[in-house]
Amino acid sequence: MNAVCRRDVGMIFWASTGSTATPQASPLPRPEKSRTLSDSEVLHTDRMPETLSGNGAKRWDLVQGVLATGEAIAVHESLQPVGVPPNPLHTVQHSELILVQEGTLLFEYDGKSEKVGPGGVILVTIGTRHAARNVGDVPAKYLVIAIGGDTR
Repeated sequence: MNAVCRRDVGMIFWASTGSTATPQASPLPRPEKSRTLSDSEVLHTDRMPETLSGNGAKRWDLVQGVLATGEAIAVHESLQPVGVPPNPLHTVQHSELILVQEGTLLFEYDGKSEKVGPGGVILVTIGTRHAARNVGDVPAKYLVIAIGGDTR
């Protein structure tokens, strides 16, 4: 059994623009925003439906709902291939932690840019205009944890 660990916590996020679901034998339902997350569980990316965006990036929505303590949360994993255009600069109405598992992302925000490699964590605060793109020579895999705001 494979539990989601720190290394596996990082592969998704801006791959949602223009996405279409990839057909699977028995797709699982998308996470529900209003679901109360009160029971512990193990989440497996290989059991989640895959979404493919127009640029070839992939996304797996792991969980979305409201914690028993009241915070809205959404978690997804992304894989951004080498050489594909990223989603354009955008602003979110929640906070995000992006955990880079593999590859190198260039994180652009507030007129700055920084490279982030495996084990790096990006904090995106509410209202920050930002984008991330793969600038490495291997696919960039990352986990996005969205908290509060419009994740509800």
